[in-house]
Amino acid sequence: MAYFRRTGATTFQPTEHVGGAWKTDEQHVAPTLGLLTHLVEADREKRGRDDLAVTRLTFDIWGPYRLEEMTADVRVLRPGRGVELVEASVACSGRTVVTLRAWLTGVGDTTALAGGEPAALPGPDATPVWDPGADWPGGFVESIEARRDLAEPGRGHVWVRTGHALVEDEDVSALARTVGLFDLANGMTVRADPRRVAFPNVDLSAHLHRAPEGEWLGLDTSVVFGATGAGLTSSVLHDERGAFGALAQGLVVRAFDAP
Repeated sequence: MAYFRRTGATTFQPTEHVGGAWKTDEQHVAPTLGLLTHLVEADREKRGRDDLAVTRLTFDIWGPYRLEEMTADVRVLRPGRGVELVEASVACSGRTVVTLRAWLTGVGDTTALAGGEPAALPGPDATPVWDPGADWPGGFVESIEARRDLAEPGRGHVWVRTGHALVEDEDVSALARTVGLFDLANGMTVRADPRRVAFPNVDLSAHLHRAPEGEWLGLDTSVVFGATGAGLTSSVLHDERGAFGALAQGLVVRAFDAP
């Protein structure tokens, strides 16, 4: 079963595999991020702009939303020959719930200049199998396979993959499928027990220096909690070939017994 079924030209129904981790009757935002990326790429293809690659994705999460049908919208904010800014959004229960602004930049051959990537992670086969259900409930967490090496609370690396399609009966790129796993970064190397401390992210920004390949996503992650209720999850993004980008998630940190 896929994470979403298309129900119309711009509408999508989440399946049970989208069930949230903070509340299981709400949607986990991760698949929505992949869906929005898929819609931006589909719009790019429709407009004949195969000469542009997605190199930055910035998502704003407007709040929790239920496991109900969503309506999507895509528009080009800044058209251009070599650089475009595209915005996509989804609404649920009559309100906007997630927005994406994506920079698309011209593709060119810079092989002679390539370099500077962070060191590769130990691969999935060299990383211990781990059950994320030990920390998190929900249909989405149950839908993934994970391997983890936790150096200390809030610091470690994890490999994740899923056997489920993003959208039923639609061709989805490796980028969109992988972006649908990005939001896991904040929950795979937890600094505090999520049964005692809430640390949801209000956004996610990713910068990519190449497109991901294969089915595994590697996250080399550090989590910081500040002293005034804010936090930051930072990850270097990897596939089995090596690093392909970086992401950051801004957190709201609250102990459940805090006023």
